[in-house]
Amino acid sequence: MEQPDTSAEQPSPSRTEPAELAGRLRAVLQQLLPLIRGRSPHRDLTPSRTAALAALAAHGPLRIGELAARMHIALSTTSRMVDLLDTCGWIARRPDPADQRASLISLNDDGLALLRAVRRETTGLLAERIGRLAPDRQRLLYDALPALEEMVEWTPPPAGPPSRRPVATDPAP
Repeated sequence: MEQPDTSAEQPSPSRTEPAELAGRLRAVLQQLLPLIRGRSPHRDLTPSRTAALAALAAHGPLRIGELAARMHIALSTTSRMVDLLDTCGWIARRPDPADQRASLISLNDDGLALLRAVRRETTGLLAERIGRLAPDRQRLLYDALPALEEMVEWTPPPAGPPSRRPVATDPAP
């Protein structure tokens, strides 16, 4: 007896619509990120604060307006976040030599140590999950990384009001 053709049931990536891929990726991320964050001992370090620390590590020192543009969030929101980061002791402020009325924000040693610790913890949690996958599934995930990395490559913020997209984070330091 001939086996039925099931290729139409399992679409190949070349035939899959971007909206379908986007929906599946979003759903996976929505489930994976809380698993990672939920096990973190750094409860006061929200995803947006982590993104700000990562942006400062990758691009700092920055003015608050530059940080807001890189993170694609409103200046007032960024200003409040910077105040919180400062209160937590994770950043340093110094006058901008080009304009003494403005401040430059950068990570201090505690902020950099925290960011590195969070990245180590997150990498460990992901490595644990990836290690449970069969080798062929691990290879598929590895092969998908260039496309995912391309999706988050930094592009300059558009002129006009900021969008709500998160900042792309650099895997180092």
